[in-house]
Amino acid sequence: MTKVDWHKNQIDDNTVITRSYKSTQNVRRYFKSKCGENFKFDRAFMQWMKASEGVTMGAAAQEWLSRQQVNDAS
Repeated sequence: MTKVDWHKNQIDDNTVITRSYKSTQNVRRYFKSKCGENFKFDRAFMQWMKASEGVTMGAAAQEWLSRQQVNDAS
C-alpha cells in the first residue's frame, strides 16, 4: 500500500486509508468538501476510521453521511 502523508497529499475519493491514517486538517477539508460544512469528527467515527485500513476515503465519506442520517432519524 502506498504511503500517504495525511498532512500534505491530495486526498480524493480513491485515496485508501492506510495504517498511518491521521485525522488532520487536510482530511477535515476533504470531508467538508464531500459531506458539507456540518462535518465534524466524533469519537465513534474516528475509531471507525482507525479500523478501516484498506477502505477508500469516498467510502468513508459515505459512512459519515449514513451515520448522520441515522442520527437525524433518531
